[in-house]
Amino acid sequence: MALRPVHVIVKAVDAPAVGRFWAEALGWTAYRPGAATYVGPAGGLVWPHPVALGVDVVPVPEPKTPTKNRVHLDIATHSAAQQTELVARLRELGATPADVGQGDVPWTVLADPEGNEFCVLEPREVYRDTGPIAAVVVDCADPRAMARFWGEAIDWALHEVTDDHAVLRSAQGVGPYLEFLRTPGVKTVPDRVHLDLLPYPGDDRAAEVDRLRDLGATDLDVGQGDVPWTCLADPEGHEFCVLAPH
Repeated sequence: MALRPVHVIVKAVDAPAVGRFWAEALGWTAYRPGAATYVGPAGGLVWPHPVALGVDVVPVPEPKTPTKNRVHLDIATHSAAQQTELVARLRELGATPADVGQGDVPWTVLADPEGNEFCVLEPREVYRDTGPIAAVVVDCADPRAMARFWGEAIDWALHEVTDDHAVLRSAQGVGPYLEFLRTPGVKTVPDRVHLDLLPYPGDDRAAEVDRLRDLGATDLDVGQGDVPWTCLADPEGHEFCVLAPH
């Protein structure tokens, strides 16, 4: 048994506006299947998508705190000119420069209109075939421990693990990477960005949730009430949800 990441949740006060922003950032389409705004490849809403990891922008009443998110997206580019053009266009759409202590680096750190940090990367060969989302990046204290948990939790393959960095990707070698970076500090506020996981057809969601608890996940109450998904936290407190299969 294993679970598959199916989208990234981004919480926002104005979900339609933030959804439109991310659609522009990724070159995708914003869909409104319900209260949330789902951003995925053009051509019609396909969920779960066989390759892409969509962005589901969910409305919440509270704005982001000034604290840096512990989870963010890296956007891939394929040329220096594309990186420059994308940064300029996103700033016109409401992105702002963000200083997260990055110093002099070849990528550009921005925040979306509600302050969620993300990076527009310089061209990198490793991300040439990921699609617009190069990676979902998670700040953590122990990448090796995160690799052990997430390597068992989901059906993605472990590509690299060191004391400072762990990398997973779909076993089919498609779509974005999931990266864990050793980062100073600890998680102090709820995540504004998190992953949602989905069982495969025929798998038992309750059994999957029990398996995750055995791996070190803990139950999480974010005020969700009686819902068909289960909110959990990984061993370092990063929230994620296990959805009900359709």
